[in-house]
Amino acid sequence: MFARDIGIDLGTANVLIHVKGKGVVLNEPSVVAMDRKNGRVLEVGEEARRMVGRTPGNIEAIRPLRDGVIADFDVTESMLKHFINKINVRGMFSKPRMLICCPTNITKVEQKAIKEAAEKSGGKKIYLEEEPKVAAIGAGMDIFQPSGNMIVDIGGGTTDVAVLSMGDIVTAQSIKMAGDKFDMEILNYVKRHYKLLIGERTAEDIKVHVATVFPNGRNESIDIRGRDMITGLPRTITVESSEIENALREPVSIITHAAKNILEKTPPELSADIIDRGVILTGGGALIHGIDQLLAEELKVPVFLAEEPMQCVAKGTGIMLENIDKIEKKSII
Repeated sequence: MFARDIGIDLGTANVLIHVKGKGVVLNEPSVVAMDRKNGRVLEVGEEARRMVGRTPGNIEAIRPLRDGVIADFDVTESMLKHFINKINVRGMFSKPRMLICCPTNITKVEQKAIKEAAEKSGGKKIYLEEEPKVAAIGAGMDIFQPSGNMIVDIGGGTTDVAVLSMGDIVTAQSIKMAGDKFDMEILNYVKRHYKLLIGERTAEDIKVHVATVFPNGRNESIDIRGRDMITGLPRTITVESSEIENALREPVSIITHAAKNILEKTPPELSADIIDRGVILTGGGALIHGIDQLLAEELKVPVFLAEEPMQCVAKGTGIMLENIDKIEKKSII
């Protein structure tokens, strides 16, 4: 039995794995629960995410990836090993080749860390590809023609904005402003305005159920519970969409500014193509309500949300794996 080639979207918030010939077989949070006393891994993925903010002192729920790069090498290696064992792609006589996606502006050292972690977790040959390029392929964009395609990939740790043509990136920018920062802004807003301490999971619930980034785009409310900073006792409050729109205005403006910046650097002929084709939004952060409307208003071009935006990068790795023998000749590192 021979090993199957796999594509990995190694995200700050989620890890998605695409197995050649099978499709996306794994989508789990990038979280590892460890025992501090002996360094033993207790749970990985969804089981570990349930423990975030709810563990006793000796157990720590760690997110080993920050801002799209490895923050804790050993924990990342353990997490990858767990996921690769779970999907059972190793052959009796061979190891799988891996195609891994990374943000556009990471350093050679950061690239080397990703490659080493993948090799130690059981990969034979490791190929790195830039995330916006893979996301564009996964979203169904034909980036191999001599015409301009623009993508905004909003992940958990980074947002990658890129213009692509002839199968490569013409101009791109990666910023450390994405889904995780939205959660922190919501958490800090509740802390400032209501003197209430809430956890990351509650902040994420607010983001999913009531948040919007487009003025008057949504009118919903949610009851949330937390610890009162003054009395120290549990308390329930109601948060509305309009408040969250206000809280997220600044972080979202950083993303729109990056998109404008890329459009300003784009050659005129390609800009004309983008007006015709529009901008495609991918990544889990693109699911936040109103981001497509806001970008369309700010950039003055049509903006479309990709189908299954969270899976675009993983799907893109699948398409690239079909041609892995061609990219084998030009390993990126």
